Amino acid sequence: MFNINSRPPMYDQDAVQPMRDELIAIGFKELLTPQEVDDAVVVDNDQIVLVVINSVCGCAAGSARPGVSLALQNSKIPDRLYTVFAGQEREAVDRLRHFIPNFPPSSPCVALFKNGELIYFMQRYDIEGNDAESIAEVLKVIFDDVCTKNGPSISQEDFAKVLYAKQCGSKIPLFKE
Repeated sequence: MFNINSRPPMYDQDAVQPMRDELIAIGFKELLTPQEVDDAVVVDNDQIVLVVINSVCGCAAGSARPGVSLALQNSKIPDRLYTVFAGQEREAVDRLRHFIPNFPPSSPCVALFKNGELIYFMQRYDIEGNDAESIAEVLKVIFDDVCTKNGPSISQEDFAKVLYAKQCGSKIPLFKE
């Protein structure tokens, strides 16, 4: 759930919760504050950190979340899995974007870090127009190249139970204080 001490979210929390749950179900931890982002990304332990900026948009629902989920069924996966939600935990998203230099703000997107440095970035431009399987194949190649942790992130049985929210952001109610 969102951090009530930050700028208010843009969308109704109940409406976006299923979109959050998709990533949580496959092993992601939500980053709700700038400090949590720093604690997750600014580490010097040679581990690979995957952070997904989640979104209410159609390409997040149809490609990004299902594609990342499929990729995490790979035999090699990142050591740590985190997510922030664009338009919801706005300061946390802003802080994460600080670690993604030379790219315009993008959501959804997928970032890989090692020792606090960006080592791979899949921006929205790379996601739009591609299906989940294509996204997964690109990520699997990257995971095979840079990751050492054995996958998958969850069992195939649990993976088969994950439900994907097929909602477009234009239909998501705005947050009302």
